[in-house]
Amino acid sequence: MEVKRRSAWWFLLPILFNVIGGVIAYFIIKEDDPKRAKNCLWLGIILTAIGIGLFLIPLAIGISLMPYDNMFYSDFSV
Repeated sequence: MEVKRRSAWWFLLPILFNVIGGVIAYFIIKEDDPKRAKNCLWLGIILTAIGIGLFLIPLAIGISLMPYDNMFYSDFSV
């Protein structure tokens, strides 16, 4: 099987659209250049994981630093 080299421009798809772009690039170029197709897919997965981590880690730190008294418990007794 002859491997046809695809352009490096295909990496823009996972960079711009993360996993969705990686999956699209994978299915379009997997027959011509399977190595580049896998790399596009992995790039999309890794960029998505980084984005989720950059959102969840500060959120978890912020929640853990909130005072307990004001978060879930309120005293309505007079």
